[in-house]
Amino acid sequence: MDVATFVTSVFDGRLPVRIVAYDGSVAEPTEPGADVTITLRNRDALTRVLTRPGELGLARAYVAGDIDVEGDLDALVALEMPSFNLARHAPALAELVSALGPSVLRPIAPPSIEARPRGAMHSRRRDAQSVTHHYDVSNRFYEFVLGASMTYSCAVFTDADQDLDEAQVNKVDLVARKLALREGARLLDVGCGWGTMAIHAARAYGARVVGVTLSEPQRAYATARARRDGVGDLVEFRVQDYRDVTDGPYDAISSIGMVEHVGRRGLPAYVDTLTHLLTPGGRLLNHAIGRPATHDPDPQPTRLDDLRRHLGLAIGARRATKTGSAFIDRYVFPDGELHEVGDLVTRFQSHGLEVRHLESLREHYALTLRAWVANLERHWGEAVAEVGEARARVWRLYMAASAVAFERHHLEIHQVLAVRPNDGASGVPLRPRFDAP
Repeated sequence: MDVATFVTSVFDGRLPVRIVAYDGSVAEPTEPGADVTITLRNRDALTRVLTRPGELGLARAYVAGDIDVEGDLDALVALEMPSFNLARHAPALAELVSALGPSVLRPIAPPSIEARPRGAMHSRRRDAQSVTHHYDVSNRFYEFVLGASMTYSCAVFTDADQDLDEAQVNKVDLVARKLALREGARLLDVGCGWGTMAIHAARAYGARVVGVTLSEPQRAYATARARRDGVGDLVEFRVQDYRDVTDGPYDAISSIGMVEHVGRRGLPAYVDTLTHLLTPGGRLLNHAIGRPATHDPDPQPTRLDDLRRHLGLAIGARRATKTGSAFIDRYVFPDGELHEVGDLVTRFQSHGLEVRHLESLREHYALTLRAWVANLERHWGEAVAEVGEARARVWRLYMAASAVAFERHHLEIHQVLAVRPNDGASGVPLRPRFDAP
């Protein structure tokens, strides 16, 4: 049995893509599908999938470069590909092993960039491992992907054709206005990244800012930026877990793209910690990716399950699991969890905060991701030289699939503005307008 015939048998003869195998065999689509060609470059592609059937084996083969994908990634992520069923496909497997030898079933070590964090879930030690896996890749690589703004979160576009860097300035300025920043105000920027929000708050509003991150390369990069931009005296960046911040109170707190790393169990402590770091009358702006609500009366957040749906399909998995995506967990966001925005609002208010404004930016994140993919593809050779082809491949697939997920409303993103009341006074205008300076 040749390889392409074996793959066709896994699809039960209903093949929606073109298969090109290393042994020269080719299988043409038998079903309507995407204009996509999947190339199995070597025998390791089969070994990885056969020894770890399902998403993780496929992910490892893709990341290692044993599988190539050519064609429209948008169409690819919409495909529903079957998982390999060892019992159902036993006859075809036996014929393949007879042709290739039993060594095809000998496991191969996973790609070296696979994350395997250790310790208690969402402990300080394990969270640091997960964050550094994702962010301590290379500042230069992030420059290729994110552009000059170095902002790794959803931009806010005035129109679909606006420049990405301008749209990222729109976003941080929107956050600053929602927080009512002013000269001398103390801002805590939780998960500060490469410092864009903190530097803008200091430069445009005169705020005094503390930014915390678990990434030393981010801290160093942000500190250098602040000095270069003339606000080094107003901004301090620390490698510090937000749970260890003790120098409150702060007039405002921004948390942009950070709560996704906290997890369900850590959410009460997250809200309680930030609430107590706010001065009475202070404001919290939480900007976070979330999952749509379900009809389940007591929904449980899954570990990036909605993004998993697209990324899993893109590499051949079909069914969602309560533990999330092997691809996401091992190669993108270890231990990540998404929350439904209503659950976040309830958490904030149950801890004494008053939610005053909520805004969805879903379409804006799709535009942001499209721009990041275009940046990566434009700098592909440089990106591969910087971090290796495996990591560049992970990012291309992850961002392209994420864009589709936001466009199809399988993912959401919201900004939630909350206030710590001061004897019942919110300090928010009767009819606040945040859509313009």
